Amino acid sequence: MLALYIVTVIFIISPFFPATRNPHWFFRTPDFIRAQTVVIQVILLVLLLILIKTFSTEILILLAALGISTIYQLVKIIPYTSVYPRKKNPFSSDGHVSILAANVLQDNKDYNDFIGLVGKFDPDLVLTMESDSHWENALQEIENNYPFTVKIPLENYYGMHLYSRVKLESVETNFLVENDVPSIFFKYPAAGNPIFFTCLHPAPPSPTENETAKERDAELMIVGKKIRDMDCSAVVCGDMNDVVWSRTTRLFRKLTGMLDPRIGRGFYSTFHARYSFLRFPLDHLFHTRDLLVGKMTRSQYFGSDHFAMYYEIHYKASQETPENPDLTVEEVEEVEELIRRPENE
Repeated sequence: MLALYIVTVIFIISPFFPATRNPHWFFRTPDFIRAQTVVIQVILLVLLLILIKTFSTEILILLAALGISTIYQLVKIIPYTSVYPRKKNPFSSDGHVSILAANVLQDNKDYNDFIGLVGKFDPDLVLTMESDSHWENALQEIENNYPFTVKIPLENYYGMHLYSRVKLESVETNFLVENDVPSIFFKYPAAGNPIFFTCLHPAPPSPTENETAKERDAELMIVGKKIRDMDCSAVVCGDMNDVVWSRTTRLFRKLTGMLDPRIGRGFYSTFHARYSFLRFPLDHLFHTRDLLVGKMTRSQYFGSDHFAMYYEIHYKASQETPENPDLTVEEVEEVEELIRRPENE
């Protein structure tokens, strides 16, 4: 029973680690596994109720703490499930732009499987992450249909390629925080106001990559400030290496006023594609309130450790870009601190 008590205490305390705001991967990991740890917490609760014969004050406190910790996690993740009520406001569409975004895995050689996905979804834009020179050569096959390209082939698992049916405006390739981690900015031509797109793939906090989340957090905040200063429709898309319920991502949404189309629909967990229980929603799309995501689909397996995501982004007819939401003094200071952190190392 002692081992059961110790494990229970660990799973009571660890979900609160991210609340410390410590950027080290050890303190951020519990954010990624909230859905899995909720299942474990429920199992622990059932085991305790079955195995315990005498419910002392200490045991009752332990059970109450476990229940509170479980509820704390459920409050964070339930909005990203289909049981959460989703607003379905009627709107008139001025057309849409579709994008297929995929972390293809640099070592994945199943090029034809991914090319098959492009043919199946037939998107207006194709975004690949972790694409190196081999992927670039393989994807020449789609360039007849996607003649406008942005190519950043890298061999460090952070290459990025963009393919478009139409000519893009104001295209920029950036290295916002780390010299070997690119991002792509562009405007997609649309009736009236073009849509500003940002394609991101920041490095995650992990034992094998960045020790902390400083670089990832800074990149999201830099992009957030840029979008906040713009007066146009905007989309941020890519493998963010963060879960949608994390404090950083929620602060990014507050900073930009952007919406997450997952809310009320489901997790759409994209990583790890091979292991269903170890699967987290890491690939995201956020959009300003004058846009709406209609169809949103997770792809079939194509050899990568990620699934691809397909989105249809509609323009809401006759709706202006809304004003930015207000931020508290504490939130403004937190944004600036997250941006400064990598510079101070």
